[in-house]
Amino acid sequence: MKKTLTALAIPIGVVAIIMLLVVPVPTWLLDVLITVNILFALVILLTTMFAKRPLDFSIFPSLLLVATLFRLGLNVASTRLVLGDGYAGQVIEAFGHVAIGGSLIIGAVIFLILVVIQFVVVTKGAERVAEVGARFTLDAMPGKQMAIDADLNSGLITEEDARRRRAEVSAEADFYGAMDGASKFVKGDAIAGIIIIIINLVGGIAIGMLQHGQSVEDAVSTYSLLTIGDGLVTQVPALLMAVSTGMIVTRSGAEAEMGTTASAQLAQSRLALIIAGGAAIAMAFIPGMPFLPFVLVGGSLLLLAQRVKAGEKAKAEAAQAEAAAAAAAPAETTEDLVEQMRVHALEIQLAADLVDLVSGVSDDLLARVKSLRRRVAMELGIVVPPVRTRDSIELPPSTYVIRVAGVEMGRGTAPAGRVLALGDALDSLPGTPTVEPVFGLAGKWVPAEMRHSAELTGATVIDRGSVVITHLSAIITANAARLLSREDVRVLTEGVKQVSPAAVDELVPNLLTLAEVHRVLQGLLAERVPINDLARIYEALTLRARVSTDPEGLVESARLALGPALVAGHLDDRTLRVIMIDPPLEQSMLEALRPGDGGTQILFDANRLEAMLASLRGAVQAAESRGWSPVLVCAPALRPAVRRLVAPQTGGLPVLSYQEVTTSDVAIETVGVVRALDPIPA
Repeated sequence: MKKTLTALAIPIGVVAIIMLLVVPVPTWLLDVLITVNILFALVILLTTMFAKRPLDFSIFPSLLLVATLFRLGLNVASTRLVLGDGYAGQVIEAFGHVAIGGSLIIGAVIFLILVVIQFVVVTKGAERVAEVGARFTLDAMPGKQMAIDADLNSGLITEEDARRRRAEVSAEADFYGAMDGASKFVKGDAIAGIIIIIINLVGGIAIGMLQHGQSVEDAVSTYSLLTIGDGLVTQVPALLMAVSTGMIVTRSGAEAEMGTTASAQLAQSRLALIIAGGAAIAMAFIPGMPFLPFVLVGGSLLLLAQRVKAGEKAKAEAAQAEAAAAAAAPAETTEDLVEQMRVHALEIQLAADLVDLVSGVSDDLLARVKSLRRRVAMELGIVVPPVRTRDSIELPPSTYVIRVAGVEMGRGTAPAGRVLALGDALDSLPGTPTVEPVFGLAGKWVPAEMRHSAELTGATVIDRGSVVITHLSAIITANAARLLSREDVRVLTEGVKQVSPAAVDELVPNLLTLAEVHRVLQGLLAERVPINDLARIYEALTLRARVSTDPEGLVESARLALGPALVAGHLDDRTLRVIMIDPPLEQSMLEALRPGDGGTQILFDANRLEAMLASLRGAVQAAESRGWSPVLVCAPALRPAVRRLVAPQTGGLPVLSYQEVTTSDVAIETVGVVRALDPIPA
């Protein structure tokens, strides 16, 4: 209930102000509203003085608009009473008597001075400071964002700290932009106040003389008193709001409230206080000068200088104590050294001129890395470790390096202000020739403003961030087995246990240890087999582990359980295009199959082996020339050894077994046969 009333206070107040412009109010209510207006302005002024930062009082621009509207409403209500009844309540009358003080001319002069101070000095100054502050804040925003990204990349702050600091920079820009507009309210309020005063004075004298039959002296006396009182009760709050505006937009770099900061900074120079105190005492001895005021002020400054000296001595002693403690501090602990030695699983190093890639906007490199981690998790079933991004002055300009476990796995370029164009007709475009790092396609880094021209030539245009992310994605996929840690396997196993407890309880640790499961999952990922269907994998491992715990057999049993998913990744219009091995050759390979430390191997002589690989490469090239992506199929017993043999020679050609292929109800089309029974002559 309390929260609801607080939220409705401002809306109800604004509606009441609108009614104040239309509905007449009695004099007693006007007295209350004028008092509220003055105290409201005073509270805002004190709040700006005690706020440590401008953003601590970010609602100020909105309050300034409400307060301005409130004062204008009071002006309308008081003008209605002054001109209609010749009386506008006790507060206005009391302010008028205090200002005039028995002399109408003196009161009018004091009031005009107050108006000049409020409009010419405070309001104009606050407006100019707000305008310049908004422009400088917006100009400095990109540099602040880059500084935040640099701190994040160097590891000085966490990602959460970076998000908080980016939000503060954005809020600061919004605040100063709002203050630039809100300062116009203050200026308009001052002009409106002056015009309303003239209207009240001229209109009041005319009404007094024409409607009430007063003499010129009586009309001037009566309505001047009311006009000055009415002007004071509105100009005083307006002056306070103008001072508040100037005060909040001139705060910069303060870490404490204004009083504390002013005291500390004014007392930072002991010599300045001594000179000022000596000058004050010297002026006391000038003939005709009052002796006591100058001596009191000068003595106070000298006393303050002595206190500053004592404070400086205490600070120096404290600094010496801290230095001694730091010198006596123990050397780096083992934990500190271990943290510095820690190798990050994934890391992107950027040259100094590429830090704009991590600018903090919605589609920068960091945001794309998050999306990439999510996509890899969905496709491969592993949680990619956080990618550490930092700059390096050792890299050549426009260069980035991708590291896995501290080892460089990829390097490329991404020049600032350029986009990568891939195509065959790039000779007419200006730029630097290059080779796309993932697919090895010829391309050219062209100026970003030439993007449309490159697209007109039929080229595919890719921005720098997409180039880096595509490269990173390829490296993550190729090194998925290395990125899967034992801890990741434990977390994934616990996740499977929540939905399929029987599959986990029967397998781990009764039949296989977590390390053996880890090795099997790494074997699957090494062949780019997704492991997101862990429940099915664990069920297949349970059946196989009862017979043998040989890693190769475990991997093959898991692959067979995932057969339909494996085949689905290589289909083209529900057709699987395969390359077969000639049966006599396959029989020879089975006879030459031998166990080894790294798994089974085919022991062919060099000539026969080269002949078989040459036949296979020819079949693959023939299929790819027709736009097909074939797979090699062979006997289940041969599949692991054949894959180890042909994958490095054919760019990672997928190798499936007959059993894996037949698990899916798809059309199979043979597009090539490996025939290499006769060895190549030496």
